Amino acid sequence: MSNAPTLADITGQLEALEADAAAAIADAADAAALEQLRIDLLGKKGKLSGVLGAMGKLPGDQRPLVGQRANVLKAQVQGLLQERQTNLKQAAMEARIASETIDITLPASYRPPGHRHPLLSTTDDIVDIFCGLGYRVVEGPDIETDHYNFSALNIPEDHPARDMQDTFYLPGERLLRTHTSPVQIRHLEANPPPVRVIAPGRVYRRDAVDATHSPVFHQVEVLAIDEGLDFSHLRGTVTEFLRTFFGDLPVRFRASYFPFTEPSAEVDVQWRGRWLEVMGCGMVDPAVLEGMGLDPERWSGFAAGLGVERFCMVRHGIDDIRRLFTSDLRFLEQF
Repeated sequence: MSNAPTLADITGQLEALEADAAAAIADAADAAALEQLRIDLLGKKGKLSGVLGAMGKLPGDQRPLVGQRANVLKAQVQGLLQERQTNLKQAAMEARIASETIDITLPASYRPPGHRHPLLSTTDDIVDIFCGLGYRVVEGPDIETDHYNFSALNIPEDHPARDMQDTFYLPGERLLRTHTSPVQIRHLEANPPPVRVIAPGRVYRRDAVDATHSPVFHQVEVLAIDEGLDFSHLRGTVTEFLRTFFGDLPVRFRASYFPFTEPSAEVDVQWRGRWLEVMGCGMVDPAVLEGMGLDPERWSGFAAGLGVERFCMVRHGIDDIRRLFTSDLRFLEQF
């Protein structure tokens, strides 16, 4: 009896190898194990080569059948190896992503120290000075009515003073306040004199954007109403404030015009050898007091207003108002 392998024997070995290879590849734990399997199955001394080594003992007409079956098996094993390699890589990537996930809710390891914006620190300094003089801070809405922004301040609809403040008008007969003076009117409605208040806040005008103008800027307005106040009280208050803020500098008052004060004045300080206009002021117009139901024969008062950006730029030598609104850290870190 011959011990030569038959076609059935070799075909059975190939089928068994196919099943074993599929199971081993599916169980491969990592890329290194997968590479070792490839060598054991398809290498020159691998299991497939061992099975095919007996093919030479088959009759000539059976060898092509074994060769075809072996090529199919080889392609299947290579496909399984590639698929498993892809799966292992994907699993490794997912594990890495999971292990290296950053919890963005945790505090940062380094927080650079911050500081007040120069506009805010300038406002704080202005407010502190007036609070030291006995004034208190009051606030009001940014969106106003025509009455509080103009009419109650002695600026009727046909008054040419409205041309001094180009206004952002809103639907529903509303507008963005052009100054913080409406805050003073609202305060007087709810608080009878005597009053001494300041109204810091953001205001809006349709100004072209350039080195000295912005459609959004900040004001601080001052109001004092009491019995017996006159221009000397106004002059003393404004002079004390300016010398406290800028230092012991010359201060001068120039006659001017504002619709809600009479008489009115512009105020300059002598800064680095030249006069700079820094604020406006005046005695509250009796018409404004009468509009508030106050007797101008008994009550008198003064008002003053300044732009915070102007004070900030003068103090720090800033040449362009736009620098205050660009959030450029190279600029802000200087303060």
